[in-house]
Amino acid sequence: MATHFPIIVIIGPTASGKTALAIELARKYDGEIVCADSRTLYTGMDIGTAKPSMEEREGIPHYGLDLALPSERYTAADFKQYAERKIEEIRAKSKQPIIVGGTGLYVDSLIFDYQFPRPMTAMERERFENMTREDLIKYCVENNINLPEDDKNKRRLLRSISASGATDQRKSRPNDDTIIVGIATSRQKLESRIAVRTEHMFDNGVVEEATLLGKKYGWNAEAMTSNVYRAVKQHLDGELSLQDAMDKFTTRDIQLAKRQMTWFRRNPYIEWCQVTEANDYVGRRLATEYNL
Repeated sequence: MATHFPIIVIIGPTASGKTALAIELARKYDGEIVCADSRTLYTGMDIGTAKPSMEEREGIPHYGLDLALPSERYTAADFKQYAERKIEEIRAKSKQPIIVGGTGLYVDSLIFDYQFPRPMTAMERERFENMTREDLIKYCVENNINLPEDDKNKRRLLRSISASGATDQRKSRPNDDTIIVGIATSRQKLESRIAVRTEHMFDNGVVEEATLLGKKYGWNAEAMTSNVYRAVKQHLDGELSLQDAMDKFTTRDIQLAKRQMTWFRRNPYIEWCQVTEANDYVGRRLATEYNL
């Protein structure tokens, strides 16, 4: 492994401009990108997850996309194993590895080298099932487990605990050779970007995409019960007008951004920059510490 290539990690809330920055850095430093996003990993969920199109990728190899069917279970442990393998492959080609994403658990599993536990036993599952919703939320917060979008749903809380796995086996500091940059943006600007992106999704066929996915995998498939697809289902069922579905999804993504920032703020090793400053910061680090 060519260990002189550090791992550049670009994180931030949804719609903050992470992907564009990662592509810009990849062009500048001959890099390849691993996406750390629990939504874009699903095949066929292109519009509704704001997955970068082939045109947007600008010929830069992207990994971590289209890894599983919407009906399949995919965990943070699965992602860590996959991403570590891809980082080795990228370094072996003398390319610069770049991690980009907004799923905090996925990113932290890499940079803090999480050691995930064995699958939950039947006895452990029964113990969690007997806990109250409030106790489950507390357990998730205390054990670095991402809360589901609908944390009022006990079933989804149990699924998050089962899928993610809590572990105290992690490094206290990030791995060596890691540059971690967070994209800082004002709340007003971020909410505006989220609203514009919602309009773009609905203008570009997210209702049709959701309809096809719902017919193929079922609306109760794990990946179909969150994100924009849930709002589209309510629209198709006549519960929401199209505009109300758009507004509801915008609100949910704003709430998602808040949860993401709550997670990221616990990491003191992130260098927060405006997106216009992040490129220069990474360049200085690469030049002074790695002669790149």
